[in-house]
Amino acid sequence: MDTSLHLVKDLFLQIGLPNENPDIDSFIHKNKGIPSDTPIWEADFWTRSQADFLKESYDEDSDWVEAVDHLDALLRD
Repeated sequence: MDTSLHLVKDLFLQIGLPNENPDIDSFIHKNKGIPSDTPIWEADFWTRSQADFLKESYDEDSDWVEAVDHLDALLRD
């Protein structure tokens, strides 16, 4: 099992989003405000494959889960 630590920047690349810092900041600014009772993968701005990857990261407690948790926190109110 790969136990390497992934960063949000790596996560963006993994799910097919631009992963430079200005791109990430813009994405977060544009999409911030996911309600606290909504799982990150149910936010309406993800593609189906992105949402599936985020959900699987949680369900399988994959090595991506820390990066997903960090992104989740950044996207909340």
